This record gives sequence, C-alpha cells and structure tokens, in this order.
Amino acid sequence: MLCSRWIADGGLRATMVLLMAFSTLGVAADTTGTPPRASMATLMTRDLESVPGKEVVMLTVTYPGGVASLPHRHDAQVFVYVLEGEVTMQVRGSAAVTLRPGGTFYEAPQDVHVVSENSNKTLPARILVVMIKDKGKAVLRLAE
Repeated sequence: MLCSRWIADGGLRATMVLLMAFSTLGVAADTTGTPPRASMATLMTRDLESVPGKEVVMLTVTYPGGVASLPHRHDAQVFVYVLEGEVTMQVRGSAAVTLRPGGTFYEAPQDVHVVSENSNKTLPARILVVMIKDKGKAVLRLAE
C-alpha cells in the first residue's frame, strides 16, 4: 500500500529523474576501471500544499572516497545536512566550506554549485538533501 501510494504520488518518476541526473555527475579521483559515482536514494517527494506548483524532495546522496560532482545547479532552494564523512561545498561567488557530520549548507535557486566533493579520498560521505522546487522540473542540470 505504501509503495503504491509512493508511485501514485510521483515518487517513481522523481527517483528516475534523480538517478539519471546524478549518474552523469560523478567524477572520480581514481581513474582505474569504472570510476565510482555519487549515488542517491529518494526518501520522499510531496506537493507543498500551501504553495501550488511547488514540491519538496528529500533524498540522501552518498559520495565514495574522492568523488566529486561536476558544476551544476538545482533551480531550487536546497538544504544540505551532513550525515557522515566530510564534504566540501561551494557555490559560485562564495568561498568553499568543508562540512562534517551535523554541518549544513544552503543553495538558492540561482546558485551554481561549483564544488560538491567528498574531502576524504578513501572513506564515504553521505548527505541529506531537502529541495523545494517547481513541480515536474528536473532536480538538477549541468552548469553552463
């Protein structure tokens, strides 16, 4: 029942969009074999009832050691909470910050996320991401 409701609420569509988007962003420090990539798991997608046309997406992103994302943007309000490991984040025009568990980061809809990387070359890092975005829009796109 919960699974069928999740699919009816657009969870499957959101998960597929996120998987396709994040699968294009992984860049590994290690160039042997298939490079590791960031992976994500959608936890929830819900309409923002008080704001027509907006939705909230909650997901986790796991970065293997040494993995970074290509510059991108979300066209959304993005709230990040570090669950484990150490990540370095930077939006264009601001200084880079390195965050540890409990650290937070914010991106405005117009921000370009130029640095998003696991600061540790061997241990994984995991973040919780909450986005408020236009319903039906992609969760991210590569920066121009």
